[in-house]
Amino acid sequence: MPSTRARGEAKSTGAEEPAQASPVQPIWLLVDSSGIGGIERHMATLARSLIGQGLPVEIVLLAHHPGNSWLEQLAAERLIVRTLGGTFSCLFNALGKFRPCLLHTHGYKAGILGRIAARASGIPIVSTFHSGEPVGWRVRLYRQVDEWSAFLGHSIAISSAIQCRLPFGSHLIPSFTATQTEAPTGDLPRRVGFVGRLSREKRPDLFCAVARQSGSGLEWHIYGDGPMRRDLEVRFAGSVYFHGMVTDMSSVWPALGLLFMPSQFEALPLAGLEALAAGIPIVGSRVGGMADVVIEGKTGWLFESGNIAEASQRINHWRALSPTDQAVMREACWSHCRAEFSADALLPRILRLYQDAGARLSRNAMPAP
Repeated sequence: MPSTRARGEAKSTGAEEPAQASPVQPIWLLVDSSGIGGIERHMATLARSLIGQGLPVEIVLLAHHPGNSWLEQLAAERLIVRTLGGTFSCLFNALGKFRPCLLHTHGYKAGILGRIAARASGIPIVSTFHSGEPVGWRVRLYRQVDEWSAFLGHSIAISSAIQCRLPFGSHLIPSFTATQTEAPTGDLPRRVGFVGRLSREKRPDLFCAVARQSGSGLEWHIYGDGPMRRDLEVRFAGSVYFHGMVTDMSSVWPALGLLFMPSQFEALPLAGLEALAAGIPIVGSRVGGMADVVIEGKTGWLFESGNIAEASQRINHWRALSPTDQAVMREACWSHCRAEFSADALLPRILRLYQDAGARLSRNAMPAP
């Protein structure tokens, strides 16, 4: 990839930048990323949607993290990526030199540093708050500083649970995902999937425990990596297939018939939205924003977090669906996602917030009032 060194040790990487200056300065989507997760997938979808409106966009990484597979995915999609030197001064200097029309931050560190740097640089600032419950004292501290510094800019909460937690005013705009123009069809495969990080708050151990006692007729597959993987592979090798980190889920969703999300904490799970878009129902724990995603009996079922017996009962509801019921549920999943969690439904609200924050966007990009 081509790269140039900028003041403050910022460097730009990605697709070739246009030879002629755009009439609108780019929107910067800022994150401190070391891999692919829900935030990264949301940002890529947001970037593609903004570009589809004729707006120039750059995804900006605060620092370079070796082995970040997200960079390969962004390059394949020809999205412009700019990597900075990892310090506040690098960010501040880059904002001063390149003058994006707006900075949109995602995540703790990007939010804290980005709001201060943007205000000091006179650049409009919007921050999206994605996080569920914090794990560990350090993350709790970061989250508190992030939330209490939110007054420096405009804020987006991706779920009602997050919005209630923020100490200052915010706009409730859920994450969104790409959706097909027509509902997926066909019988639901007898394959149950877990998609996410293999860490305590996601409860992959509960997924494995339910898989072991489920009996025959179903396949149980985990797509993800994390600190619990090695132990779970040893304990449940005969019951669960472990695929590791999958950076592109597009070929996986058609093979799944149910997404099982037994998380202990959850904000608004992007994996859940992607499942709905693919016409896949969800069995998930009743936490965070899950109730916004799962409509009981229509797009899936909820259970009390940690309750293996109730989770198994909900999976049996799915298992007993007739082909006709499966078709109805697939249609309901897709329709719910398209109505509530698609770019068509939510991007106009983001664009209006950008404008309210002070960004000068091209008139053609703005939605009708």
